Amino acid sequence: MAFMIIALTLFFALVGLFALSFAFSGIKESKALLDEEEATLLVGKLSNAPELSCGNAFQESRSNCIDMDKAVILKERINDYKNFWGVEGITVLVLSSSLTNECTINNYPECGRLTVLSSGNLGIDKSDFVSLCRKEKKGETFYDKCELGELIVRISNEQ
Repeated sequence: MAFMIIALTLFFALVGLFALSFAFSGIKESKALLDEEEATLLVGKLSNAPELSCGNAFQESRSNCIDMDKAVILKERINDYKNFWGVEGITVLVLSSSLTNECTINNYPECGRLTVLSSGNLGIDKSDFVSLCRKEKKGETFYDKCELGELIVRISNEQ
């Protein structure tokens, strides 16, 4: 009788372990899907963040507009924002330009790529098309010159 109770206990323990492993088998896939969804939402959030958005983004219905002047200055002061957004990398590509060099204060606006934040870690990249605007001077007046760009955000896939 004692042998039968021990055998039944072991049987139900094994069945319980099997049921738990089956129930938790999709957790990694669910986490990966949630991370991708978070990255997609974060791209839209960053393009409208006050630190990057165009000055009149909300008054003139300019959503998904990045002020490149702000972004270049932000790159120089990124240590203050390193953990602010919780991302591993922020890159802006100027799609309407044939240039591929990295933007700095010295060569801006004659560049094609601006890496605002880069930690070197691997992660999930998500991107969205945005307007890239900057102030230009023509004669005595200033105007907004806008180009097509791509905002790429990398979030960590480890946690």
